[in-house]
Amino acid sequence: MKLEAFPLEFQGAMPILRKLQSAGYEAYYVGGSVRDILLNKPIHDVDIATSAFPAEVKELFHRTIDVGIDHGTVMVITKEATYEVTTFRTESTYQDYRRPDHVEFVRSLKEDLKRRDFTINALAVGIDGTVIDLFDGLEDLRNKVLRAVGNPYERFHEDALRMMRALRFVSHLGFTLEPNTFEAIQEYHSLLAKISVERINVEFVKFMMGSFRSAGLRSFVESECYIYCPGLRNYGEALLNFAELHGPAIPTERQAWTLLMTMLELTISDIRNLMKEWKCSNQLIKEVTQMVPALRFRLKAEWDNWSLYQLGRELALSVEYLLYYFDREPNLAKIRLLYQYLPIHSLKELAVKGNEVMEHFTYRRGPWISETLHTLEQEVVEGRLKNEKAELLAFADQFLKANSSLFNS
Repeated sequence: MKLEAFPLEFQGAMPILRKLQSAGYEAYYVGGSVRDILLNKPIHDVDIATSAFPAEVKELFHRTIDVGIDHGTVMVITKEATYEVTTFRTESTYQDYRRPDHVEFVRSLKEDLKRRDFTINALAVGIDGTVIDLFDGLEDLRNKVLRAVGNPYERFHEDALRMMRALRFVSHLGFTLEPNTFEAIQEYHSLLAKISVERINVEFVKFMMGSFRSAGLRSFVESECYIYCPGLRNYGEALLNFAELHGPAIPTERQAWTLLMTMLELTISDIRNLMKEWKCSNQLIKEVTQMVPALRFRLKAEWDNWSLYQLGRELALSVEYLLYYFDREPNLAKIRLLYQYLPIHSLKELAVKGNEVMEHFTYRRGPWISETLHTLEQEVVEGRLKNEKAELLAFADQFLKANSSLFNS
């Protein structure tokens, strides 16, 4: 089989392949970019594999960076872009279930391809467009089957993260796991305990956001991989309920986590703790712990000014979009309009400031200041007070007389 036309991404890297071949070395496009072009999907990274050893690559190209030279990878810098060029290699045993104990550089493309994870990723394309398929990857692409290269037990024992990658490909491509590959995942799922949470997190988020996430999540549960992921051991049924939510691919990571946490029915405190276990960023945890209660509210009621104001425009739009997954029709235009016409959009826009409130009244500094500002803020947002200084101070006077405990405590 030959490619009818090279994508622009391949064309940009062509001078590198030509230079390697002119020097007497083999060079091919390999991996995910080949798979994606055959599936008519966008290409993200162009990887080049060559029989040239790292030192030989560096001799040929003047501008290089040793991004992973111990594993044979040299980044070649051109005027237009950068490309990772990796020497054909074989790998030894994997004592820690993620990194080879030893890498040996070889001149054989076949030796290089047979160490790869799945047949659909073990394809190469030559400079003339010929697709090199040594492990029936093209047939698996046609049949939408995900199959490990060679012995699946060996592939997953080498790098246990490949099991999560398999689930991610099921979720993104809609492929079916080949029976022996699935059985190997079922048998070796406990090896995920050997993998860092950060690496599992990357794959987990990707398959939550896949177009075929229902299939990915079901395989996640059926293979029992979920048992060895942080905090999910007791939530198999909830994960299957998550899988049953119909709708398009989830657009963002924060929306994916919000849906998951909603289906797990966790408290805000438990959400925070679970996401910390997953090594999520503080910013992501903050957003999700705001969005989950907002989604629960929105599933029962329409937005009101105060709820919209507290959440903010962007998070409110993110929450509104999630109605798709509960067979509800979101109204994003309405949210934008409602937010636009809020009386104020932050405390900074309130017509009185904290120092003005403090100077206007004779009470000692204390919690009454922030409590008063918060009350004024909510009264303005909900339309019961005009955002005018005199009216706000008059209301504050009445509020403080009715709540003397704020400054007498």
